[in-house]
Amino acid sequence: MRKNIVAGNWKMNTTVPEGVKLAYDVNCALKNAQPKCDVIIAVPFTHLVPVKMHIDTNILGLGAENCADHTKGAFTGEVSAAMVASTGASYVILGHSERRQYYGETAATLKEKVGLALENGLKPIFCVGEVLAQREDGSYFDVIKAQLTDSLFDLSAEDFGKIILAYEPVWAIGTGKTASADQAEEIHAFIRKLVTEKYGKQVAEDTTILYGGSCKPSNAKELFAKPDVDGGLIGGAALKADDFMGIVNAF
Repeated sequence: MRKNIVAGNWKMNTTVPEGVKLAYDVNCALKNAQPKCDVIIAVPFTHLVPVKMHIDTNILGLGAENCADHTKGAFTGEVSAAMVASTGASYVILGHSERRQYYGETAATLKEKVGLALENGLKPIFCVGEVLAQREDGSYFDVIKAQLTDSLFDLSAEDFGKIILAYEPVWAIGTGKTASADQAEEIHAFIRKLVTEKYGKQVAEDTTILYGGSCKPSNAKELFAKPDVDGGLIGGAALKADDFMGIVNAF
């Protein structure tokens, strides 16, 4: 059975002391709760080691927000998958729309990153999604299919089974707009159909697909009630422990 997951993506927010406090607060809240989902926080590279020291990774998973598409070498400023794994992190977000948009990450780049993440024992949270123009011109199904096919569908069924997918309607990130629960379910069901066609029904049924577009405590319950929405990849609401726990508690 696939897992329900709520994952926080802190993006470029919080200093190390602020991040440690936020992670500690979330960890404490989880200790006092009985969440019906797995909970993950993906934090800036600088935070990985100090945060790891202040949380129980049995109840709060730790991930990075990115990794390099090279193993090591003269790539100033880059952080390899091996480096991420050496901090004790278990997850890494790859293919986020901001990486695609601002840093020109291509399907080929992401394919390399996914392979290196898996080689180093990291579980990728792989993002797909369309921008507003693609939503409006009706090409979004083709866009999402290409994002999956070009970066992931060369993986073996065993390796694909280690991937967590996240659908992020780019037009709904940080804009205050949210895809309706029905719009989210339509895309999640489409993604699961593509996985079924490639890897078979069992792999598709076991694949977690998160929703990542302005999910907050007020709409999480409706989104998570949809049969193909298995949780959320949370941005802004992950920066306050109470808001984040409100989404966790939507399960």
